Amino acid sequence: MKRAVTAHEPRGEERPAVLLTGATGYIGGRLVSVLESAGVPLRCLARQPAALASRVSPTTEIVTGDLLDPASLERALTGIDVAYYLVHSMGTHGDYRDTDRVAARNFGEAARRAGVRRIVYLGGLATGNEPLSKHLSSRIETGQTLRDSGVPVVEFRASVVIGSGSLSFELIRALVERLPVMICPRWVSTLAQPIGIDDVLAYLAAALHLPDAESRTFEIGGADQASYGDVMREYARQRGLRRVMISVPLLTPRLSSLWLGLVTPVYARVGRELIDGLKNRSVVTDPAALTAFPIRPVGLRDAIGRAIRHEDRAFALTRWSDARSSGGATGSPADTRIGSKLIDRRQIHVAVDADRAFRPIAGIGGERGWYFGTWLWRIRGAVDLLMGGVGMRRGRRDPDAPAVGDTLDFWRVEAYEPGRRLRLAAEMKLPGRAWLEFEVVPGADGAVVHQTAVFEPAGLSGLLYWYGLMPVHAVIFGGMLRAIARRAQGGRA
Repeated sequence: MKRAVTAHEPRGEERPAVLLTGATGYIGGRLVSVLESAGVPLRCLARQPAALASRVSPTTEIVTGDLLDPASLERALTGIDVAYYLVHSMGTHGDYRDTDRVAARNFGEAARRAGVRRIVYLGGLATGNEPLSKHLSSRIETGQTLRDSGVPVVEFRASVVIGSGSLSFELIRALVERLPVMICPRWVSTLAQPIGIDDVLAYLAAALHLPDAESRTFEIGGADQASYGDVMREYARQRGLRRVMISVPLLTPRLSSLWLGLVTPVYARVGRELIDGLKNRSVVTDPAALTAFPIRPVGLRDAIGRAIRHEDRAFALTRWSDARSSGGATGSPADTRIGSKLIDRRQIHVAVDADRAFRPIAGIGGERGWYFGTWLWRIRGAVDLLMGGVGMRRGRRDPDAPAVGDTLDFWRVEAYEPGRRLRLAAEMKLPGRAWLEFEVVPGADGAVVHQTAVFEPAGLSGLLYWYGLMPVHAVIFGGMLRAIARRAQGGRA
């Protein structure tokens, strides 16, 4: 039975006011719900509050701010007791270490001036005498920069995080899923202490109620020490995949990163940084966390099992926005992978309210068509008929108001929230499963229409289908989103 993640709040203790940074990221996005369920007075810092609004409860306050804008941090930290620092800039262009350094300095100084009594920070774990990679040295430097502010810091240093959506775990997953025979460089045998995402969240939440004291650093890991090769083998075992792993000690981390870019191109930009850090051992040498917290992390088998079982739930938790680094850069629309799903995300701003922006979405398909390249959709429907599928002949039940379960051409309505969200599941013949989702988020000067195409490939044929049609998808999905915006702003339904 899955252990509940709680904030471990002592009975009778007053709940501290909390500021959370990184709420649109992987760890922070999941910590939001943990803190909310514990009744913690929560405030989230976001550069684009509209992107976060649909992911938090009405009791959570969202404030506009940027770690590179000290004035905005002063406002965000006013009245805060504990601040979580869960951001980094590895996804940005240029030297992310400089950006991380400035962001941490700004945040620490603003926290000191605001009277914050504690900063909680999640960094990386590295042990041994090997020189640190750029990524790991930056994570450790960030913790020191926060401590230099004079505010007590509780720093957790974690090994590989096991959870669907965790970048390091998804890299491992991608390699195992795609390669029946794996050429394994030296870093595959590097020893780590993988920890499940639920246990990471439990530690972060429990830090909220540590007695006031000086700064402390805790090394956290799961119950098992394992090499990256062990993680791959256990993942393959649970997925029922037969994989051959051949050790080749001559491949350096640098060469491995180039190989990774070929095998898993969606991760090439940040994968190079992570691969370079895999030469560093990451095992717990100080058991202080087991003494200070009532948490006993699960082992590798249980952590991977949870990640596989909860893949769809993890996708639901993260589908609304990409993780945003403190530098503000994001990947290209198709430069995303969550679990076994491939994602194409796009968005456009419209100068009308959310209800008006949603009208063309509610009326899409059927006799109105798909607003752009409808003839291409019809050709796809004809091909589907020839393959024994449903084609485009089903139309839609109601021209204006879809309902969950309705058929809509070769889609079926899977979720519908009037004025806000429409998700369609494909029923055409495909080498995998597909969804198309629209969401409208209101803003101060209009609304933002988000369009997300999701594909879960079935084997190699599915991957060839997705990447082979990527140029066509770019034209169709991009044109459709622009047409929706024009209809919304022109008043056409």
